[in-house]
Amino acid sequence: MNTWFTADTHFGHKNIIKYTNRPFSTVGEMDEALIANWNARVAPDDDVYHLGDFALNSPGQCRGIIARLNGNIHLIRGNHEEAADACKDLFVWSKNYHELLIDDPDAYQGKQAIMLFHYAMRVWNGSHHGTWSLFGHSHGVLPDDPTMRAIDAGVDVHGLAPISYAEVKAIMARKTWVSPFAEKEK
Repeated sequence: MNTWFTADTHFGHKNIIKYTNRPFSTVGEMDEALIANWNARVAPDDDVYHLGDFALNSPGQCRGIIARLNGNIHLIRGNHEEAADACKDLFVWSKNYHELLIDDPDAYQGKQAIMLFHYAMRVWNGSHHGTWSLFGHSHGVLPDDPTMRAIDAGVDVHGLAPISYAEVKAIMARKTWVSPFAEKEK
């Protein structure tokens, strides 16, 4: 079983094609590509953490899309969740934010802490101790800060597909973050 992260799919949202310069002529074409990209990466038993703005369509259309997606989907609510809220029963859970622990032998005490929220933050619980932050909302227009353990997990940044924990870990390893307590800990 793998763990995946994504955000800002905006299923059913015609204007997102124009706003984010997605390479599609129609919303149907976009939805089909997003579903295909998702299912090409995510297996049926995998966990997916969607960091908000799942869909802007009718509850019926949203249910149809969820039924076609692989994985156990956990929803972090974004600012466009009317359709997803009407389909809450199809998600493992729906929350405003979540503090996730991933088993990882390379992490402190074998667990990597990750703060999941729709919006980017400058600090978060545990940020001074190496907790990661994954967010969406900005559709790749927020410049990445190589000194922060935070990344935009949205589809517009990651090839219109979810990214794996291993991919997130590799991105974080390239960052130059140093604990603000490093000198005091010596």
